[in-house]
Amino acid sequence: MLRDDIRNVAIIAHVDHGKTTLVDAMLKQSHTFRDNQTVEERVMDTNPLERERGITILSKNTSIHYKGVKINIVDTPGHADFSGEVERVMMMVSGVLVLVDAAEGPMPQTRFVVQKALEMGHRLIIVVNKIDRPDARLAEVQDEILELLLELDASDEQLMSPVIWCSGRDGTATLDLDHPNSDLVPLFETILSHIPPMEADEKGPLQILCSSIDYNDYVGRIGIGRIERGVVTAGQQVAVTNYHDPDAKSAGKISGLFQIEGLTRVPVESAAAGDIICFNGLESINIGDTVCDPDFVEAHEFVKITEPTVEMTFSVNDSPFAGKDGKFVTTRHLHDRLFKELLKDVSLRVEPTNTADSFRVCGRGEMHLSILIETMRREGYEFQVSTPKVLYKTIDGQKCEPVERLIVDVPEDSTGTVFSSMGNRKGELVHMSSIGNRARLEFIVPSRGLFGFKSEFLTNTRGEGVMTSVFLEYQPYKGDFARRDSGSLVAFETGDAVTYGLFNAQGRGNLFIGPGTPVYEGMVIGETPKSDDINVNVCKTKHLTNTRAAASDDALRLITPKKMSLEECLEFIADDELLEVTPKNIRIRKRILDSEQRAKARARERSAAKNG
Repeated sequence: MLRDDIRNVAIIAHVDHGKTTLVDAMLKQSHTFRDNQTVEERVMDTNPLERERGITILSKNTSIHYKGVKINIVDTPGHADFSGEVERVMMMVSGVLVLVDAAEGPMPQTRFVVQKALEMGHRLIIVVNKIDRPDARLAEVQDEILELLLELDASDEQLMSPVIWCSGRDGTATLDLDHPNSDLVPLFETILSHIPPMEADEKGPLQILCSSIDYNDYVGRIGIGRIERGVVTAGQQVAVTNYHDPDAKSAGKISGLFQIEGLTRVPVESAAAGDIICFNGLESINIGDTVCDPDFVEAHEFVKITEPTVEMTFSVNDSPFAGKDGKFVTTRHLHDRLFKELLKDVSLRVEPTNTADSFRVCGRGEMHLSILIETMRREGYEFQVSTPKVLYKTIDGQKCEPVERLIVDVPEDSTGTVFSSMGNRKGELVHMSSIGNRARLEFIVPSRGLFGFKSEFLTNTRGEGVMTSVFLEYQPYKGDFARRDSGSLVAFETGDAVTYGLFNAQGRGNLFIGPGTPVYEGMVIGETPKSDDINVNVCKTKHLTNTRAAASDDALRLITPKKMSLEECLEFIADDELLEVTPKNIRIRKRILDSEQRAKARARERSAAKNG
């Protein structure tokens, strides 16, 4: 039987191409909200971090009604580090809206998500968004989309996908640029005509694939997924199994059943094949599990999520200031929080290490892990993390490393500095084109070559450059290169930084702190252009005598310290440094705090390197 009253679609695109804004317009024009209801922009971005950064981090479900058909919509992240969110929700839908910016065209993440959609055989609707941009390149972008589909071996049917010209901000869509439209009706009509209704077997044994997990303090874990077969009712006894781990079986009862209407979850007594539902009562449910009829336990195939490429070590904070800010500071707290994150983030890996108070955490990129760090510190956790490192693999007896496809959009007079930086980081230029007075450069570069590159890139392009990257594949090791060519200014003693000490230290480099900042021995308080670290005493006060100096009344002028964000700190820290993260502070410190012990350890390393 065909469920002609339902369409399940996902919206996929590169970051900042307008997915969430388009969903806003679709919700408004489908009369999901009251006419007098005040609705904020990017209503789907409910996470505070999403609203602050202007990006989507988590996939979210909503629905609209048009001509008696319920259209379930999944809004997905556009940043490459959260592509695991895109991969897992592809199983819930029958088609995708591929959004492409009318000026930027297909970008690295566009290629990645389109490839996943093509592999699963989904039908595509190409939506060229932001056609009202003054720098829109409509004809060129359409050709670039067709070239992308040809490169990815799209089928003939997928190559003939309809193209919608859209402005998500204005809420307009048209199939013909010569005949503009004032609403999104052409988009709604295309979804109904081009996205196929699901073939639903309502009389078969129950089968629900869990593609997402939510949590509520009152009801516990909430599974979200599509009913692949059969009918489910509230209070029904079910069995749970997993495609990749058939031996992991359990039983339970679905105590609550909900369908998504707009932005709310509405309780229902039953739902049938084709519906996307939320359910609770199964405390052991995980992403990728299949909920089945107890008399017919059959696991549904679940996509294999791409492996992580970056690792960091999370450990208990042991600095002299440990325990002053945080609410959760022990090994048990850190262990429970990290393993709780595994329940809803399929791209994350957490493993114990040789020491009881540290854990190896693997993710898809620096931003993926920095979002986890920021979320934990806001929840009251206090811990420290190591510098990010890439995960190597041995393929056919050869050491291989992850490489990424990097695209930069820069003013033409900045291309020289970008070429120089990429050369130092083992990047290879594969494509170059000009758009107006700007150049678009495409590189294949090792993932470790991008650590610390963003700050340097923005400085070299005077803030006018735009960069984006996505994981490509594992390739043979590209060789060694220096991650950082500058050293650190390290506090020599514990105390409060004073103006006199900072004034004497600022001649050595750029400071990260101002007067009155508490410091401890071994804490990094600045950066020096020299390759070696320099110990400075920022707690030093002026020696008092009974002789008045001629310039004693002159004010000491301090240069404004450089305030670094969490991402900038992660890019900056060296292999012998740690980042101390608390709810109120972010501090960079040396692994070995004592300056004498640190000097001895450095001497041993140099001796070992010299002796081979």
